[in-house]
Order: sequence, then C-alpha cells, then structure tokens
Amino acid sequence: MKAASLLRTWEFMLAVVLVLELIVLGLINPSFLNVENLLFSTSDFAHVIIAAVGLTLIIMTGGIDISGVSVMGLASIVLGLAFIAGAPIGLAAAIALAVGIAAGAFNGAVIASTDVNPLIVTLATLFLYAGIATGLPTLLDMLGFVAYGAGGFEAYQYEGITGLPKSFTWIGSGRIGWVPMPLVVVLVFAAVATFLMLRTRFGRYLKLIGVSPAVAHFTGVPIRRTLVAVYAINGFTAAVAGLVLTAYLGSARSDLGSEALLSIITAVVLGGSSIYGGEGSVLGTLLAGFVIGFMRQGLLALGITSDVVPVIIGGLLVGSVALRIGLAKLNTRLANRAAFAAERMAVGGNGASLSNGDPH
Repeated sequence: MKAASLLRTWEFMLAVVLVLELIVLGLINPSFLNVENLLFSTSDFAHVIIAAVGLTLIIMTGGIDISGVSVMGLASIVLGLAFIAGAPIGLAAAIALAVGIAAGAFNGAVIASTDVNPLIVTLATLFLYAGIATGLPTLLDMLGFVAYGAGGFEAYQYEGITGLPKSFTWIGSGRIGWVPMPLVVVLVFAAVATFLMLRTRFGRYLKLIGVSPAVAHFTGVPIRRTLVAVYAINGFTAAVAGLVLTAYLGSARSDLGSEALLSIITAVVLGGSSIYGGEGSVLGTLLAGFVIGFMRQGLLALGITSDVVPVIIGGLLVGSVALRIGLAKLNTRLANRAAFAAERMAVGGNGASLSNGDPH
C-alpha cells in the first residue's frame, strides 16, 4: 500500500522525468552520461537549487521573496570588498552571510508588520539590494581602497574582484571523492530544510500560516516572529548561494545570480509547492532543480541559444502551474465521487437492514 502511494507522489513523477531526461540527453550526446562529468555539471546550477530550497520554506507560508537574486550579488560583493579591505576570508564570508540574514529579516519584518503583499515588498527590495550592491564598490573607491586591477575602475565592472584565496574558491571547485563541493552544499541544505519542515514545530508553524493565518493566530502561532525567521533563513540561503557561485567563478561581482530568478521560482513551483501556501516539498524542489539545470545544459549543448532557454523554462513554469491546478481539480472530483458512492452504499445498506428487520 505504501509502495503504491509512493508511486503516485509528485516527487516520484519528477524522479522519473529526471531519469528520462538524462537518458534522452545521453542518447543525443553519449558523453553527457559520463558520471564524473554529470556530477561536476551540477556546479553550474547549484546556486539555483540552494536559493530555491530557502524559497520553498517561504512559499509554505503563502508568501514570496524575489529579492534573493539581489542578495546573492550583494553577499558576493560584500565578501570581495571586505577581503580587499584587509579582512581574513573567513571573516569576510561571515560578514557577507550576516548581510544576507539582515536583508532577509528586513523583508520579513516589513511583511509581518504591514498588509503589503510580499511580492510588492520583495520587488522593492530586489531593486534596493541590487542598487546597494552596485554602489558599494564606488563607495570603497571613494574611501581610497583599491577594488580593481591595473585596468582601472571601469575594468573592474566587468572583471569583478579576483584573487580570492584557494581556501575559499575550493568551495566552488573542490570535491570530496567524485562529488563536487557545490553539490555537497546543496544536499546539506536540502537535508536541513527537510528536517525543519517535517520534524520541528517551526515547520508546522510554516504550514499552518500558509493554510490559514487566522487559524494560526488563534492557535497561538507566533506569526510575526515566524515570518521574520523564515525570511531571514531565505536571506541566508541566498547569501550562501551567492558565495558558492563566487567561489565557483573565482570572482566577486555585484550582479552574480541576477539571471537565476526564473529558474529558482520554476524549481519551487515545479517541485510541488503550492503558490497559495500550506504545501511544499524540499525533495520536490531538489529534483525539479536538477531537471531544470540539466535541461538548460542539454539545450545549450544542442546549440539552442541562451536567449531561447529562458523562454522554454518559462513555458515549463506555466505548464507546471497548469498541471498542478488540473491535478488538484481532478483529485477533488475523484474524492467527491468516492464520497458520493460511499454515501449511496451506506444509505443502501441501512435500507437493507431496515427491510430485514421489518416484522411484516
């Protein structure tokens, strides 16, 4: 019975899609299925999955945060600027992560304290954090710190802050056995987020807020504190995604991750999270992230231009939302039919009992 129910889960369907996708891409390009190449190719989109895991927790509450891609760039440039200002790389990374947490907590505090839609709030902070990230190097330059090479400040805008120590770039290019470090970070974050959602009171709070904020309030859920905490967690995961991408590319830039928003949202929605809140799956987000990442790489390998790939991913997002809505309506209809059939059987059984018990 459990096996049959497992086969009907959305996560199992995604796993099947992922396997079929890899088989098709392998038939087109046999080198694609080289295990070592396949593992290391995940480094190209690990930052997308990391950010999507954090967003999954927010979607559970019925909210949204689209500012994460700006937090990626902000964390990256803060790391680079702190490093060239003389901070050890460990301290620079800690400062960058603290900035990410603060940015996320600010989003959560505004959303929890006002009736403004989370989409509007985070749209505003999307531009706010991007503007801060872009302006920080200019501020550093004004203060007399050299944040660029011999090409001058204009060259920095294209090259970013390089020369980061190997102890840091190892996070993006190192490996444990055959497993690249970015993938290790992805799996660790997915495991922690799954534990939070399924095994803690905090996870139950997220689901209850998503199902009904009013019910959550009357049952004693600390809504404001929970929202600030979950948005802070998302800011932290976005900052980690930015640092992992920085380590992978070996350069700190204010615009890192700016193109990842569509893929992040698609991974969360395709992974089975309801945009209305109360339903989410970290495992589904993880599998959807792999599906989207490998699809993107496969399309590029086939010669499809990078301008067309977002169109295909956008179509996948629309299709996944439509499919989820269709399945929800189908399940509701089947449940109503089953309830109606059970009611008819119950009425028929009662009628038969009355008939058998009639002394006449």
